[in-house]
Amino acid sequence: MLVFKSKKLFIAMAFSTLLIGGCSKDSSEVKEDDTKKVDEESAIGESVQEGSEVAPLTGEAVKEEITQRPIMVTINNHPEARPQSGLAAADIIYEMLAEGNVTRFLAVYQSELPENIGPVRSARSYFVDLAKGFDAFYVAHGYSPEAKSMLSNNVVDNINGMDYDGTLFKRSKDRVAPHNSYITPENILNGAEKVDASMIYREKVSQAFYEPDERGKIGIETSQVDIYYGNSEYFHNSYVYDHQSNRYGRQSAGVDTKDMLTGDTLSLANVLFFEMKHQTVDKEGRQEIDLTSGGNAYVFQNGYMREVKWANIDGIPMAVEESGELVKLVPGKSWVHFIPTSPGLQAMVKTQP
Repeated sequence: MLVFKSKKLFIAMAFSTLLIGGCSKDSSEVKEDDTKKVDEESAIGESVQEGSEVAPLTGEAVKEEITQRPIMVTINNHPEARPQSGLAAADIIYEMLAEGNVTRFLAVYQSELPENIGPVRSARSYFVDLAKGFDAFYVAHGYSPEAKSMLSNNVVDNINGMDYDGTLFKRSKDRVAPHNSYITPENILNGAEKVDASMIYREKVSQAFYEPDERGKIGIETSQVDIYYGNSEYFHNSYVYDHQSNRYGRQSAGVDTKDMLTGDTLSLANVLFFEMKHQTVDKEGRQEIDLTSGGNAYVFQNGYMREVKWANIDGIPMAVEESGELVKLVPGKSWVHFIPTSPGLQAMVKTQP
């Protein structure tokens, strides 16, 4: 059963009665001075009522067990594509380079779906790899040559706007192509039926979250973090911590990142940065990103920064402690940046106390 709201579309447990075929699954060292040391408990987030279910990708309490398979959508981040629709409903958003210094988003939806998503943009091979790690139903409009081969060979269940432009994917008259392709949840489900893909959650994602009474890790107090992709201000993002809400607001080029559907500024519990090997593979400036080798990482939560590592866990890059245990996240939504090893975290990520 899909429950419709005026602004959001919630997936209820009874959705499992919808049968749609079979499921195919084929740092830099930050110095700590006396004024930055933290020796008190961190606020961990909303309490979880006893007996309630927990959303797999956010750790937040939900009324019913989530049986919706994750849906991953490539969302355009060109300046002409902003503000985007549906970002606020995503459980996790990944931001990474697509070509040159232009980034794209991979929005992962499971706890809820918005009324409309987009602008939808084209696939890259490492987008497909990440979707496979989540066993997500993958939605994109267009593809690189490598991604086209992977999608044609059903590496992941997917639909693409190149096949359904004007039917499942609708063009907005307010913007010009390629910044105007959108898709609704209803059409995602219709697309899944067309390609005989199950939308039932079967491949569980392992993630660790703090319990309400659990202490957070000690770190360096940080009120703001900035990330620079290249020299363009359009791809300069800032995250500012709000002590009252225990969340981070986001800006790009000095403008709040808002959801066009709701007008709300995004509110994030965790902001993470993973340093990864990047390689330019063609004259268009397209990238190849190493999602498997692991490396240095930064984690921002509760107003503090910690240096950790990342590792590929069952197909998904995840933050890990030096011991190899998963870094625990604050319950809530997360934004994850993939950062090239050259110039690296130290050069691209700047913090303010």
